[in-house]
Amino acid sequence: MSASTGAAATEPGALEAARIPLTGYCYRMLGSAADAEDAVQETLLRAYLRLDTFDPARSRLSTWLHAIATNICLDLLRGRTRRMLTWDGPVAGGFDPGSALPPDRWIEPMPDAALIATRDPAEVVAQRESVRLAFVAALQHLPPRQRAVLVLREVLAFTASETADMLGVSAAAVNSALQRARATLAAARTTPAEAPDPADRADRDLIRRYVTAFEAHDVAALAALLCEDAESGMPPLAWRLTGRETIVAVFAAADACVGDRLIEVAMNGSIGFGQYRLDGAGVPRPFALLAITTRGGAIAEQVTFLGTADRFAEFGLPAVPAPRG
Repeated sequence: MSASTGAAATEPGALEAARIPLTGYCYRMLGSAADAEDAVQETLLRAYLRLDTFDPARSRLSTWLHAIATNICLDLLRGRTRRMLTWDGPVAGGFDPGSALPPDRWIEPMPDAALIATRDPAEVVAQRESVRLAFVAALQHLPPRQRAVLVLREVLAFTASETADMLGVSAAAVNSALQRARATLAAARTTPAEAPDPADRADRDLIRRYVTAFEAHDVAALAALLCEDAESGMPPLAWRLTGRETIVAVFAAADACVGDRLIEVAMNGSIGFGQYRLDGAGVPRPFALLAITTRGGAIAEQVTFLGTADRFAEFGLPAVPAPRG
């Protein structure tokens, strides 16, 4: 069968239509926006070149594509160090701008538009949960093959038989790996904090008050919104702040933050922000992407992804935000 004949065996544009689901899968596996994009591009290229080997009578196109993506991701993960969302080593005594670690040590945020394709409300909720930053970070604690099994079975709902075919193992081996992966994941996800729900009225109100306090550089108002044991991280710095008093003290002394703007954006199935900082002419310019988690109606964690100003366009963020009305 020729490549053109293979293409005719699928619906027109089916390969390209699989881009977003594949991106979601590769991102959960790799924790990196750039690596996920590269893996998807390679998957679609290999699929196009191998269309003559695809037999719709033997498997679904989705199963075939995810098998290709799985092999690519496993190859990319070979010998890699686990990625972190925030620094999880010993806490330094103070801010150290020279403590940056290489980019391949960190989870990267992703826009919802690149990860969630469905419009079905129930499916949107499920997909949002499975691309939360905390969940993606927890997945990184799993060995690569267990990670693939858990995502394929628990998140994407492939059968044990389909997953076994993708990995070249038995269904019994898949079920065993899934049990081990569940146990490891449960131990890794120890935080009770949650990503704010875009549809929840209380979360929306908390976000509104957080943005107001942040933009006004209102130290007292920000303190009132933080959990007592709140944490703040700034990847790629091997450093984090722990405790409301410590975070507020640093915020109060951060003159560079005065005049910053926060523009809300759909990030990792939740509410994130593009943080803008004034340039020498007083114009707000892209500075960093910012994510938060909540607990008990307060802010539990802030993660400022330094060095992400060049990614604002991916998130639909403007080069210069409009003035507040």
